[in-house]
Amino acid sequence: MRTIEITTTQNVTIEYELATLRDRFLAFFIDCLIVGTIYMLVFLSLLGGFDNGASISTFYQFLPIAIFIFYQLMSEIVADGQSWGKKALGIKVVRLDGQEPGLSDYLLRAVFHLVDTILSGGVLAALLVSSSAKSQRLGDMTANTAVIKIKFNLRFRLEDILKINSLEDYEPSYPEVRRLSEKDMLLIKNIITRYRRYRNPAHRSIVNDLVEQLLEQLDIAEKPVDKIAFLKTLIRDYIVLTR
Repeated sequence: MRTIEITTTQNVTIEYELATLRDRFLAFFIDCLIVGTIYMLVFLSLLGGFDNGASISTFYQFLPIAIFIFYQLMSEIVADGQSWGKKALGIKVVRLDGQEPGLSDYLLRAVFHLVDTILSGGVLAALLVSSSAKSQRLGDMTANTAVIKIKFNLRFRLEDILKINSLEDYEPSYPEVRRLSEKDMLLIKNIITRYRRYRNPAHRSIVNDLVEQLLEQLDIAEKPVDKIAFLKTLIRDYIVLTR
């Protein structure tokens, strides 16, 4: 299992598991099936629209390539780094500098499919993903992105993080938590989950850094003794205060 560390915009370093070559191949295969379906629909709708045989041949040779690149670009833009194939496999495109990928990043990734997968028959992409330290194809290297696994994050909603049976008797400890967003809560839950799974100095340091950032961001003076309990309390308070 290969992993990568990414520092978020809150200066918290999180370790993610990189998508495997198998994951990316299956996602690519699903995307190709979708593109093939779109191509057939376009082909049937345009059939008979050309009179010149040469123009028909040229048009239909380049049409699937154009559809594939457009599909990759638009699906990753609309679905925040996930084509339908990536959604099915639980993987996602992220920037290595912790920022959200933008239009130019997705465009570079889509265009470089010409070299990575189309012209090389996918051989170049497979070689680079399997051999590079961050499992990157040329499109990733150019856009400064990587593809990570996020499937376990997609299995729950924020409301499922921590069940609260009685809201009437609950008094939030940190009302300042309203300043945070749902995305922040999912980040906190992610870090707690990984800390419980991998109890090592690296993840302990991540928890400490996260707590320090949150104390400063929320203007909380008293430092908690039990940092995990503090993070869980923030999640509980957020759910109560934002329902």
